Amino acid sequence: MKRNQSGFTLIEIAIVLVIIGLLLGGVLKGQELINSAKVKNLANDFKNVPVFIYGYQDKYKALPGDQTQASLDSQFPPANTGTVCTTAAALHCATNNGVIDGGWDATTAADESFVFWQHVRLAGFGPGATSTAAADYRPKNAVNGFIGVTNAALSPVAGIKGTYIVCSDAIPGKFAKQLDTTLDDGNTQTGSVMVVAAGTATPAAAGGGATALATSAIVDDTTYLVCMGY
Repeated sequence: MKRNQSGFTLIEIAIVLVIIGLLLGGVLKGQELINSAKVKNLANDFKNVPVFIYGYQDKYKALPGDQTQASLDSQFPPANTGTVCTTAAALHCATNNGVIDGGWDATTAADESFVFWQHVRLAGFGPGATSTAAADYRPKNAVNGFIGVTNAALSPVAGIKGTYIVCSDAIPGKFAKQLDTTLDDGNTQTGSVMVVAAGTATPAAAGGGATALATSAIVDDTTYLVCMGY
């Protein structure tokens, strides 16, 4: 007795393989576009902060975060009066000294770098909550890390140059390298953009930042803190 056996022809198999290849190519291209969009958003974070600072200075002749209560009261309507850093302390809160005092990772109104965000938002330069008690007050980047600003003395990265230091955390290594290429010299250990381990905190004393990592030491799937000086 003969049995009828059926199977796929070579042409059918070839067609299936082509379709699978096209689907995989589309997925990979889509992921590439998503990653490019994230890098662009991360780069915009670094570009936007100095725009906030210079725009605020031009409008109010003062630094956001570095003002007295009387100065803020004269700028904003009573209902929107800004917060002043709460405790006069070296490296944290010294109003009207021309420096954004406080660490990039400040979490309370004791630091000028924390109330900085409220001031620029009240002035209309940046989006986000204006209440320092809001759960989403601290700004986040495209990969859910925090963004912060500080001064050169309290930079978490040793040797970085600039009056203002903008830092963005939890950035994957592959993005960190792309950011350095996009914004600087492509070397994560030199220039205005530098990279250190993720979670690197504000140093306890001026000049106590961590040493930047060489580009060859950056692992694509490990997260890092990226800082840029202006």
